[in-house]
Amino acid sequence: MRGLTAAVHEVLDRRLLSASPAPIAVALSGGGDSLALSLIAADWSKVRRRRLLILTVDHGLRAESAAWTRACAATADRLDADFQALAWESDKPATGLPAAARSARHRLIADAARAAGAKVILMGHTASDRLEAAAMRQAGASTPSPREWTPSPTWPQGRDLFLLRPMLSQTRAEIRAWLAERGETWIEDPANEDPRFARARARATLTGDETDTVLSAPILAGLALATADLAGGLATPRALLRGAPAAFLAVACLCAAGTARPPRGDRLKRLADVLRGERDLTATLAGARIEGDQRDVRFLRDPGRAGLEILSLAAGQTAVWDGRFEITTDRPIVVQALVGHAASLSPASRSALQRLPAGARGGLPFIPGAGSPVLAAIPGVVARPLALDRLRAACGLIDREPA
Repeated sequence: MRGLTAAVHEVLDRRLLSASPAPIAVALSGGGDSLALSLIAADWSKVRRRRLLILTVDHGLRAESAAWTRACAATADRLDADFQALAWESDKPATGLPAAARSARHRLIADAARAAGAKVILMGHTASDRLEAAAMRQAGASTPSPREWTPSPTWPQGRDLFLLRPMLSQTRAEIRAWLAERGETWIEDPANEDPRFARARARATLTGDETDTVLSAPILAGLALATADLAGGLATPRALLRGAPAAFLAVACLCAAGTARPPRGDRLKRLADVLRGERDLTATLAGARIEGDQRDVRFLRDPGRAGLEILSLAAGQTAVWDGRFEITTDRPIVVQALVGHAASLSPASRSALQRLPAGARGGLPFIPGAGSPVLAAIPGVVARPLALDRLRAACGLIDREPA
């Protein structure tokens, strides 16, 4: 079945740089899908002289998991690829275990990929996974279908990282036939057939006739292009938001708030309804403060009653404050919200603040004793606002491996 190799290589050629010092990360569980992807990616990377990094997560949920990790390490060794075994060592929840395991897996893989300098993580989702997601939605779940190219879903660990799923045109049966032809063996996780889990139940009901659709992205991309950075927040022309997809409003709130939990659908619908009108508005949603007038809608950080976190950084450290600013420092510092500290700013900084909407000022990062918000020039400290880059990635404006 040369078709599988050719199909995956076509996607890799289209999405990845042919020459880059950055490694390509592959998530390998040892199952048939991720094994086939690892084999094909290894062939591709050798021709392009790209380094391959295989990442395996041991969730610690089954007695066999250590043996599965050793099998993945052996595969990486056979492919002459770098390998890291990652462990989910935190307490396991009594309910919602599949979602918690998935979140932990994305977080661990993102941390490892970032540390290695990778920009793209390959994952072995297939056409069968898309059909299962569709069946789960028909059963009442909100499970999204896997897409070929997406930002990493974990935040802020996944910032600037992308997931690539190059086997979405192939079914699980086709992939296993390809492996069998080559004499390969793979791991079958019993959880995939466990009827306690929604995905396993959906898998058991598939007939092969299910259909699924992918959300068209041009409207989202156009809205993202029209959105401007606002000192860590976002500003979008209001005329463009009348009738905008709810998906854009949701992601704009998350990006401006630095949060990761999507807003509830009923609250999102109410915001969309208000935006269709003409009157000014002020609302809060998913940690964001939304302010609108006739010209613009501003998505800002809502500090809430508890206020924003205080972050301590050591010399030479890079960390993300409040999910919105990546901060690097050459000396020990403490970062906190500006709210309540404006009086300690220099006259020039106070004057500069007046150019921002009042709602955007209090949520700026501030170092006590610096005399200005972190966004200003402070020797030895670099702050990168993340909201606009995150929005553009989520809306499809970055569609291949960054240089």
